Amino acid sequence: MKMFLRFFKQYPKESVLAPLFKLLEACFDLLVPLVVAAIIDDGISGDGGKSLVFRMVIVLVILAFVGLVCAVAAQYFAAKAAVGGAARLRHDLFVHIQSFTYAQTDKVGTSTLMTRLTSDINQLQSGVNMTLRLLLRSPIIVFGAAILAFTVDTRLALIFIITIPVLAAVVFAIMLGGIPLYKKVQGRLDRVTGATRENLNGVRVIRAFCKEGEEVEKFNRINREQTAYQNKAGYLSSAMNPLTYIIINLATVILLQQGAFRMQIPGSDLTQGEMVALINYMSQILIELVKLANTVFLVTKAMACGNRVQAVLDMPAGHEFTADTATKEGSAVSFEHVSMSYHKGGEPSLRDVHFSVFPGQTVGIIGGTGSGKSTLVNLIPRFYDATEGRVTVLGRDVRSYQPDELRALIGVVPQKAVLFKGTIRDNLLWGKADASDLELWQALSTAQAADFVKEKDGQLDAPVAQRGKNFSGGQKQRLTVARALVGEKPILILDDSASALDFATEAHLRKALQTLPHRPTTFIVSQRTASVRFADLIIVLDNGEVCGMGRHDDLMASCQVYREIYESQFKGGEGA
Repeated sequence: MKMFLRFFKQYPKESVLAPLFKLLEACFDLLVPLVVAAIIDDGISGDGGKSLVFRMVIVLVILAFVGLVCAVAAQYFAAKAAVGGAARLRHDLFVHIQSFTYAQTDKVGTSTLMTRLTSDINQLQSGVNMTLRLLLRSPIIVFGAAILAFTVDTRLALIFIITIPVLAAVVFAIMLGGIPLYKKVQGRLDRVTGATRENLNGVRVIRAFCKEGEEVEKFNRINREQTAYQNKAGYLSSAMNPLTYIIINLATVILLQQGAFRMQIPGSDLTQGEMVALINYMSQILIELVKLANTVFLVTKAMACGNRVQAVLDMPAGHEFTADTATKEGSAVSFEHVSMSYHKGGEPSLRDVHFSVFPGQTVGIIGGTGSGKSTLVNLIPRFYDATEGRVTVLGRDVRSYQPDELRALIGVVPQKAVLFKGTIRDNLLWGKADASDLELWQALSTAQAADFVKEKDGQLDAPVAQRGKNFSGGQKQRLTVARALVGEKPILILDDSASALDFATEAHLRKALQTLPHRPTTFIVSQRTASVRFADLIIVLDNGEVCGMGRHDDLMASCQVYREIYESQFKGGEGA
């Protein structure tokens, strides 16, 4: 919760006024039993008569109205501070997550980050809201009622002094047991979110293989585990109200018994109005402790969630940078004995990769599934860091670039084509924010996407659904290629970005890329030898190692892995 306090900096007034108004409301509530006692003792049983009763009723109405105004004001200011602070926290957490590297995102997990941004912050917001509204009011009512009980009758007020510590011990014991339980509940919620996300993303595959039943059972198993922890926390929290009711009701019974005994004694100084006031104070304590119990559990959950959010905020984001900005002339991209291992990935994905690429060259990267092709090109824009060796771009170590500076030099088309909701223009402008329509159409033409974009209503302003669902796989790939081409970056990476294209469209795309005026250094990752056979340099990967490097004809003669891939695709000359 301490972490959340710094997000209140813009809400100091609300953070003070909310508990202040609750304090005023509590003070007015504490006066009500005394007014009722005056009505009974002085108005009904005494000499005050109806006029006193009437005046006291007006006082009660005024107290109720002023208390209502204070309660509404307190709720408004508390909600404003809690929602505003949560919004700032969510913004800062999102910005922090955006600065995570691929490796850091893989380490934490997407479902975990989603839970932190949604459920955890919502719980934290509710906890802060209730803290501002009730955490001050309830103790004031409890201790205020006990103090005022002494002004009514000292001997009977001793019952309050005994009851309150017992209640406090019960509340805090349950709170201490609830914090670790709710932490586990939120942790299991990450797994439920992850399973749901995976299921929704793969719904077509699940239905294609008729695996709905197995997925339902898998989800039920994860959900049962989460439910078991939720039940444990629920059992503990459900014990709060019965225990407090038992203690308060026992105290009330003792209070009634002692009060009745005292009132039967001739000449007793305890009046009926005072007895009613004491009972009212005991009832107020009961009500406030029930509220406090619920508040304690909300705060307990908020503390557990706040610790989880804090853990993400405390994670160092981004890469470390070297001070070496020296530039070596010649190569556009160079790998110097590079090895790469993923977090908890076991064996290295790349081993001792060493090569140089010159400006304007086209490089083909080919190999079997899992050979390290995507890993290799992901090191160029520094999505991941090499564990050994170094990678240079335009003769400079990638670790010396700032992220924006490095990514401005590289156009990337990822393996999975991703479009964002908006328009075609919105998506293309990611490549260059101030690109003109002419530049956008040139990029679309090179990517072989101009024809189908012209057929759309609105053309560049045609809508794009979430994740580009209103486009085919090939259309999405061509739009992502066009997005990377906008801005004429000196390095272009195509990570298996033609897998959904037919051979003729892919051939036109390769030819168009070779005729670009700015002649980018192009990396083409593919499992098709047809996609890379005309490259200036072909790098063949096998189990993370470079097993061949050269042009097509040289590799056919010297590299068995490349020859086997080629012959498997063009057996008997088919497709050549």
